[in-house]
Amino acid sequence: MRFPHFDSLRIFSEVARFGSFAAAANHLDLTKGALSYQIRILEQALGFEVFDRYPRGVELTLKGRELALTLQTAFGAVESRIDALRDPAERPITVGTTTYFASRWLSARLMRFMRAHPEIRLRIQPLIDFSSLAAEGIDVAIRWGRGKWAGQPSRLLFRCPAFATGAADALELVETKGLQSALASLTLLSDSRGSEAWAVWHRVAGLRFHDKTDTLIIPDPNVRVQAVIDGQGVALNDSLVAQELRDRKLTRLSPHGLDDYGYHLIHETNATDNGNVQCFIDWILDEAAADRP
Repeated sequence: MRFPHFDSLRIFSEVARFGSFAAAANHLDLTKGALSYQIRILEQALGFEVFDRYPRGVELTLKGRELALTLQTAFGAVESRIDALRDPAERPITVGTTTYFASRWLSARLMRFMRAHPEIRLRIQPLIDFSSLAAEGIDVAIRWGRGKWAGQPSRLLFRCPAFATGAADALELVETKGLQSALASLTLLSDSRGSEAWAVWHRVAGLRFHDKTDTLIIPDPNVRVQAVIDGQGVALNDSLVAQELRDRKLTRLSPHGLDDYGYHLIHETNATDNGNVQCFIDWILDEAAADRP
């Protein structure tokens, strides 16, 4: 049956983007009361709450975060397809990556590209599934892993090892029971590839690995980080969670890491025939090189 509240989904997506009812209402030219009513109607139709309400404001629930990411991807795909139908000279360069990487590394550097190349339009497309870049209208993507993806030549942007992280109570369990026993009793949070990275990490740490039935797959890295903070399990995170580690919202459970993992550039074979795409690739490689010690 067709979902009857697509207008409310768009409004919800804007609230999630702004993180505030008031800011989203101002952007959409709605009253805050009208926007709140639309969100209540949406929650009734969905059968679950998408926001937790607090005196200081609102926060996305776990289901709300998943829905927001799905909508960002879906709306972005529609916009990308519209751009693909336009004259190529008018089409922006579409860069696909996770919201995690975009918010924690890329966004702080984008203005430098825009100042250096004001003639090039960019679109940052939230992405989790990197298997079909052309179908998604992606010119170049930034993907975390070992860079060994079938049919996707990759170029290393920078190394970013992953390590096991948990909340404070997970560390207490490791200190009490030992790493092997503690991990056996904790829920492993994984990305869309399931337990693949966890299996490699266990091997590096010299631990036995058994694929667990209570492994929870959370494709969105931002949601996965928050789930660890909320005590929902343990996850492999990289050094882009440095702020959460400093704030002690996350703690490292072991010194072992996946040192050969990092962020890579991937694109279709003929993507660099477009000079603007090559220009972006050259720029981001220079940015990554400048960050290396």
